[in-house]
Amino acid sequence: MGAILVTYKVFPEDIVASFDSLKTEIVKILPEGSKIEGWGEEPVAFGLVALLVQLRFPEDVMGLVDEFEVEMSKIAGVSQVQTFQIRRTSKDF
Repeated sequence: MGAILVTYKVFPEDIVASFDSLKTEIVKILPEGSKIEGWGEEPVAFGLVALLVQLRFPEDVMGLVDEFEVEMSKIAGVSQVQTFQIRRTSKDF
C-alpha cells in the first residue's frame, strides 16, 4: 500500500518572527497514521512569509487531506490554509 504526500501552505494573520508555536500546534492535531515529512517557508509579500508543511497520509483513509486543511485553519493566528501539492508515493510508512 502507498501513501499520499501533501504540501500545505499556511498563511499567518500577520508577520511572525518564528513559526515554532504554529508548528507545535500543527503537530498536536496530526491525524492518526500521519506524519510530518518536512517544513519550509515561502516569502509571500511585504515581509509576510507562509509556512509550508509536508505530510504523509495513509492512502487507504479517505478525506484526511481536506479534513486536516480545515483543522489547521482553526488554529489561532492562521489566516488561510491552501493545499499546495498532492502526490501519491508507492513507499509506505
